Amino acid sequence: MLKRTQISVKGLIQGVGFRPFIFNLAKKLSLSGFVQNDTNGVFIDVEGCDSSIDEFLDCLVKSPPPHAIIEDLQYTSLPPKGCKDFIIEESAIKENNATMICADIATCPDCLKELFDLGDRRYRYPFINCTNCGPRFTIVKDIPYDRINTTMSDFHMCHDCSSEYYDPKNRRFHAQPNACSSCGPQLKLLNNEGFAVQTQDPISTVCTLLQDGKIVVIKGLGGYHLACDAMSGKTVSTLRKKKYREDKPFAVMMENIKTVRQFCHVNAKEENLLLSTQRPIVLLRKKSSCTMPHDIAPGNLYLGIMLPYTPLHHLVIKESGLSLVMTSGNMSDEPIAFKDNEAYARLKGIADYFLTHEREIFMRCDDSVVRVNENNEMIIRRSRGYAPYPLKLEYSFTRQILACGAFLKNTFCMGRGNHAFLSHHIGDLENTETLHSFETTIEHYKRLFDIKPEIIAYDLHPEYLSTKYAIAQNDGVFKIGIQHHHAHIASCMAENGIKHKVIGVAFDGLGYGDDGNLWGGEFLIADLSGYERIGHLDYVPMPGGNKAIKEPCRMAISYLYQIYGNDISSLPPLSLPQFRNEMMAKLNHTKLEIFMKMLSQRINSPLTSSMGRLFDGVASILDLQHLINYEGQAAIKLELIADEHETGSYPFNINATAGARCNAPLLIVQWQRIIEHIIEDLKRKTERSVISAKFHNSIVEMVSQVCIILRDSNGLCDVVLSGGVFQNNFLFNRLINKLTLDGFKVYSHNKVPCNDGGISLGQAVIANERSKTCA
Repeated sequence: MLKRTQISVKGLIQGVGFRPFIFNLAKKLSLSGFVQNDTNGVFIDVEGCDSSIDEFLDCLVKSPPPHAIIEDLQYTSLPPKGCKDFIIEESAIKENNATMICADIATCPDCLKELFDLGDRRYRYPFINCTNCGPRFTIVKDIPYDRINTTMSDFHMCHDCSSEYYDPKNRRFHAQPNACSSCGPQLKLLNNEGFAVQTQDPISTVCTLLQDGKIVVIKGLGGYHLACDAMSGKTVSTLRKKKYREDKPFAVMMENIKTVRQFCHVNAKEENLLLSTQRPIVLLRKKSSCTMPHDIAPGNLYLGIMLPYTPLHHLVIKESGLSLVMTSGNMSDEPIAFKDNEAYARLKGIADYFLTHEREIFMRCDDSVVRVNENNEMIIRRSRGYAPYPLKLEYSFTRQILACGAFLKNTFCMGRGNHAFLSHHIGDLENTETLHSFETTIEHYKRLFDIKPEIIAYDLHPEYLSTKYAIAQNDGVFKIGIQHHHAHIASCMAENGIKHKVIGVAFDGLGYGDDGNLWGGEFLIADLSGYERIGHLDYVPMPGGNKAIKEPCRMAISYLYQIYGNDISSLPPLSLPQFRNEMMAKLNHTKLEIFMKMLSQRINSPLTSSMGRLFDGVASILDLQHLINYEGQAAIKLELIADEHETGSYPFNINATAGARCNAPLLIVQWQRIIEHIIEDLKRKTERSVISAKFHNSIVEMVSQVCIILRDSNGLCDVVLSGGVFQNNFLFNRLINKLTLDGFKVYSHNKVPCNDGGISLGQAVIANERSKTCA
């Protein structure tokens, strides 16, 4: 019996070979009709015998293309029309956009084989791709995902490419970026004066330049990288100086897993991530035999490693025989360069040469960064390969929402239906370039995903550029300020599908508090609609305000001064001449007495309860790091020296005061005895590795005791951990184990960063919940 069925499919189904899959499946089952992209996803009209259509639907659900994700499938039976063939129709534009855009996909094995096959017509063609790999998000201007809506629209396919494109049996059937050396983008090699380098083979020439110790800018998928020979200490040091990047680690691109294993320990989970289609930078522990130059990752036990993810990367890495530093093409604190003229203007003072090409990058997108923690993936930076695919939530947004995120590691989030479109990494919003990137990317997401925000959520800090942007919007939207640490907890709750009240532990650098102080060591009882601050680290002044963030020695002095007053100059480490000389020299000879006056009179010394600042202060007290030049540097050094065999801890007090609700007093966690015992250990010349471990263990005990108090008073057994401090593996692993032994169910991040890169998701879901009771 003949049957006709119309099928509407939604999800990640454009840019993944879905229409060719449908076409071939229909042909195989002798079905007629058509398939087309539209702005909602994919629409299929199919007719044939009952059993064939049933088999068609079964295969569609159970065996879609490898990169496709079907989130919704609706079908309707209709009278047959008597179609004779099955075709792919031109894309249709519908009133509302509900489709999703595929992230960029690393070069697949089939394309890689062709790339190095001397007999293949795409031999060494650096832009080879197919329906299973290649650029997607970074070249898309609009939807539906058709060539005309990408930056490949200016390249008209030659006869051979066009034949592949229209051949149902070819894996380039309807591959939108399809091209070859005859019709596609070409490479260009320039010197740092902007003149073309005369060469018949830009790749071979670049390989020679890299081997000779030159710094080369290479255009990638989402921006430009600065590249150099990773084994040349002199060149790496030169790059570091020119980029004004003193100590922050460089990422390294290696040819294959075998090479990675020469330098780093790699477990199965880490190997899978390195080889995944996302191809993130994976943080791997160095082997003791690692011969990488010190300047790759100064003072760090980890290397950020990635494998090649574009054909151009594969060619340069393989033919040069080098592992390459591949760091973002920018000066420190700037967004990655992605436009040709911009890249040249900003990087000509750093690089010797530029390897660029004719395919435009439409959307800037940094490399993603992940690490594996006891076999669990932890995303540090969610960007290329992951974005813009949304998180599917357990509930729906009642109205469309834009959440503007935080100041550091900014992302924004748009809410529509049951999807949270968390943007790729924007960066630290501290200059006009990054703010412009933030604003233009918001407009691009609005257009791609047809989102017209009715609500805008923002951080409470009045000086954040993201906050100022939100408040400045004058299109009649409802605006909601969201407390920073509540957003941290809500982000983790959303990721884990939780809506009920939990104990939230939010530890980070700082966030603006309801009382005007700078929070960061917070214990909350929270759900998505609200929270109670039920406990926090005891306040301490930050001498110099924001300067104390980049100068941990200021925090060391502050913590010591709260306990010992004017006697701190006789204490270790301040009593040690080399410590004092180094610290004061770095502070331009600022006198210790001036700091003590600032503290005693509270001059430019805002109060903070930040756990991140406590880690900084302890790192400085242990003479590990007194000034930092990248976020978290002092805390990282403190973590990396910790003795994993040490089980001891330091005592601390938890004082209960009036001020909180939720059937419990406000708990003030006093850190003073921890600092006192650290000083005593220093006097006894205890190893710093032991002191660091005991300090970490003290924080574990602190969280455990507070959570037990809150469980006893409120009956809550679910603990949610969020905030950048939990990127510390030593602390995180021990805390998870302790809370689990204490009988708690512990939730942490896996899909979004626990740092401020996840804040916008939390803002979005809180705003959604609060909007239900607001006008």
